[in-house]
Amino acid sequence: MLKSVAVIVVPNFSIFEFGTAFEVFGIDRSDRGSGVPAFDFRVCTPEPGDVRLKSGLSLHVELGLDATADADLVIMAPYGHDQDVPEAVLDALRAAHARGAWVMSICSGAFALARAGLLDGRRCTTHWHYSQVLATRYPAALVDENVLYVQDGRIISSAGTAAGIDACLHLVRVELGANVAASIARDMVVPPHRDGGQAQFIDRPIPACGSQPMEELLRWMVRNLEHDHTVNELAARVHMSPRTFARRFRSETGATPAAWLNSQRVLRAQELLESTELNIDEIARESGFGHSVLLRHHFGKVLSTSPQSYRRAFRGNLETAV
Repeated sequence: MLKSVAVIVVPNFSIFEFGTAFEVFGIDRSDRGSGVPAFDFRVCTPEPGDVRLKSGLSLHVELGLDATADADLVIMAPYGHDQDVPEAVLDALRAAHARGAWVMSICSGAFALARAGLLDGRRCTTHWHYSQVLATRYPAALVDENVLYVQDGRIISSAGTAAGIDACLHLVRVELGANVAASIARDMVVPPHRDGGQAQFIDRPIPACGSQPMEELLRWMVRNLEHDHTVNELAARVHMSPRTFARRFRSETGATPAAWLNSQRVLRAQELLESTELNIDEIARESGFGHSVLLRHHFGKVLSTSPQSYRRAFRGNLETAV
């Protein structure tokens, strides 16, 4: 059973993400009659004393890494992803995993787990800002940028900021049950469960292309999402053969014209769901999908959630026809 939690912090760590772990595990809620235990919550660091935060503040940490030796859960707090961490931290993470403890990273804390070799051959995630860096630097790690958190065995990694809350509550639910997780979530005024497979909501701007005509074409396509565009027609606009155009388009954008166009339509649908009260049929037409069935299909394929769920997450329960 999950009773003790040790969070490792190193210089330049992020206070908010650290705070998500503290909010779930560091507050004693055992006297509220909800079944939530009092966790033995510990904060530790390689060299006890004042540890500098990203914000310029500092936190006085009294415990060294020996506090991780018998913890049921060891959490690596996020830090500057391009900075080194002491070998002692990596050893503590390896030792925790070897004895069967849970090991979790929040946001860029995944870089320490990867450097310790704990993510080799495992699915994992981190903030989408850093996902490609993590995948390039540690090719043995199976990085998925399109999820909020991942559990692979007894290792959990989460994306940025609030996804750390989701990962912590997921582990509480696994170890202590849904009622305990829901009680903590109510106290924090957050949803008790968001599926880890839900996509991170990533703003993907139009990429800078190697040629001005191609970049102008992409912008024109975005302005004309409501129309169908064949490869032949698009190729003609930039004075290329269809075969050359298809090859150049994939090399510039990493996708086929149809896939790229659908991703832009999803982005447009996101904007409309966030900023308007249009119903789903209207949004399907405005974003270029034409029919709500197609909107739901592509929205779910890209973001692993429904348009209605996305709207509730970003606007609350609007009374719109769906």
